[in-house]
Amino acid sequence: MKKATHVAWMFELAVIDGQRAAFDALIAEMVEATEQNEPGTLEYEYYLGDDGRRCHLWERYRDSDAAMIHLATFGQRFMERFFTVLAPERMTLYGAPDERVRAALGDMSPPVMVRKAGFSRL
Repeated sequence: MKKATHVAWMFELAVIDGQRAAFDALIAEMVEATEQNEPGTLEYEYYLGDDGRRCHLWERYRDSDAAMIHLATFGQRFMERFFTVLAPERMTLYGAPDERVRAALGDMSPPVMVRKAGFSRL
């Protein structure tokens, strides 16, 4: 099996009451900026539950360098607004994150799931 270098995470959040319109506008802006400016981002997808409140954010990056580029942009441009409209609940980190990524996500203390078998067609 080829050694995986990708880094991914699932971030589980809740849309804060009264913030749905701000959430919709913010994620549209974030998705566009990420798609246009971060070629190392392989997947960047928001999922919203039927209740309109539960949100899962799936992010997958080519490697730790690409994840760090995203985290820097997020911190500079979006973090303050993001946490005004979304309340974090849980995060799980997947793949081969290096110490920089682990440290950058340290406040969330996500468990790390290391790939043991499988493949990706990406």
